[in-house]
Amino acid sequence: MSRVIKYIVMLLIAAVSVVGCIKNDLPYPVVKLDILSFKADGMKSAAVIDAAAHTVDIELLETTDIRKVNITEVTFTEGAECNVKFPGIYDMRQPIYLTLSQYQDYDWTITATQQMEYRFRVEGQIGESEIDPVSHIATAYVPIDTDMNNITIVDAKFGPEGITTYSPDPLTLTSFDDTVRHVEVAYHGDIEENWTIRIIPIELEVELISADAWAKRIWLKAMGRSGSDLGFRYRENGTEEWITVENIAVDGGSFTACIEGLKTLTSYDVVAYSGENVTDIVTVTTEDVYELLNGGFEDWSVTDGCVYPYAEGAAPYWGTGNDGAKIAGTTLTEPTEDIRPGSTGKYAASLQSKKAAVMGIGKFAAGNLFLGRFGGLKGINGLVYFGRPTTARPAALHGWVKYKQGVIDELGAVPDARPDMKIGDNDEGQIFIAVGDWTAEEYGGDADSPVSVDTSDKSTFFNIKGKNVIGAGELIFTESTDGWIEFTLPLEYVSTSRIPTHMIIVCTGSRFGDYFTGSTGSLMLVDDLELIY
Repeated sequence: MSRVIKYIVMLLIAAVSVVGCIKNDLPYPVVKLDILSFKADGMKSAAVIDAAAHTVDIELLETTDIRKVNITEVTFTEGAECNVKFPGIYDMRQPIYLTLSQYQDYDWTITATQQMEYRFRVEGQIGESEIDPVSHIATAYVPIDTDMNNITIVDAKFGPEGITTYSPDPLTLTSFDDTVRHVEVAYHGDIEENWTIRIIPIELEVELISADAWAKRIWLKAMGRSGSDLGFRYRENGTEEWITVENIAVDGGSFTACIEGLKTLTSYDVVAYSGENVTDIVTVTTEDVYELLNGGFEDWSVTDGCVYPYAEGAAPYWGTGNDGAKIAGTTLTEPTEDIRPGSTGKYAASLQSKKAAVMGIGKFAAGNLFLGRFGGLKGINGLVYFGRPTTARPAALHGWVKYKQGVIDELGAVPDARPDMKIGDNDEGQIFIAVGDWTAEEYGGDADSPVSVDTSDKSTFFNIKGKNVIGAGELIFTESTDGWIEFTLPLEYVSTSRIPTHMIIVCTGSRFGDYFTGSTGSLMLVDDLELIY
């Protein structure tokens, strides 16, 4: 019996030895680790969390000590370990670099920005003051005949509002016979700055700084003597009568205006004045207008079973997701005879969000219409090229829309803009327009449609506030419309002098369709889109 038991024990030992020699080739699961929320004292607005770029950006109030930011809450994907301890007080003059770890490591960056408002204004000054917060120098220019021993400083701010002390108070300084005075500025208990205040006499009385001519308007900027009568006059080149521009915006000695309702491709003379002083004449020429092709959506064609929003044989202009949906045997965007009130046309565009099955795999697809073209499928994901060439700078996009809002029944991914989104929430429709100077080299597209978006890569998603956007406007539909409604969507420009190279327009019944998220019940109709100048 003992021999049998001994034999069994030997077999067990051998079995254990064999098991111990088996190599574990099972891969670790891939779990993406994200920062889900971020809170800190003294923030100006909610943190911007970009899961694709692994960044958190916060903007601090100017009264917050950026050297001692109290981070009160940071949450991560469940199971993630962080090499930086939160909550805590951190110096955020430099970014915080951290790593989230579980089966893999994910590096994240937290960055803080802080905008300080500086002000310096002198009675009767010429133009805008110059403020250098790095060198701590504030400069104002005054007319050559100014009494430098009788200066009146009407406004001065060189630190955070409400917590900054000055010695002496700049508003008490009146004598600038040597043009320079010094002021000690202190805040946050231990920050001390020595500011130099300069007031410099110049012979200039008025100057026309810029005259930016668009299709039917001219943007003007000038500087003159503050407190005097400041303004602009214009006339069509070759005529005699000058017209005084209304609605002048004055900021100290700087003033701006916009002349509207002008003729296209026409030369105009403009001048700026300050009191009795007038600048030399500057002549500028307005641009031509750019019209949207098939903005009434009357022209449609069908090729190989796919519906296109342009006439047969015409060059592609508007794009849709129909090329991708065709593989699944469905159509997202097509003509409808449900036209807007008063239309003389026959069709409008119908944008229906749907779930389409490709090779047995269901994917949500938003009904959409855009300037550009569908670039093809990348696996079961879409590749889209946005944009059409134009140098136009319209004031607004005008049109008609009818929107039926659905309840979200497809959640492919949680949108960065709506991190709390879930099944059962209301879908959102969207119409946006943007003009900018995008390049195919930087954005992956081509000369006609430079902005490439890969729906499998969030880092490529279009950013309406991106650095190459010159002007943009956006409508978000958070509820159904009461039938057809007319809209005018103004564009806000970051510059009146930058000239665009392309225009992007997008209409969709499901705003987060690029995340494969939305409602199969959402439907948007659009009709008679046109640009307003």
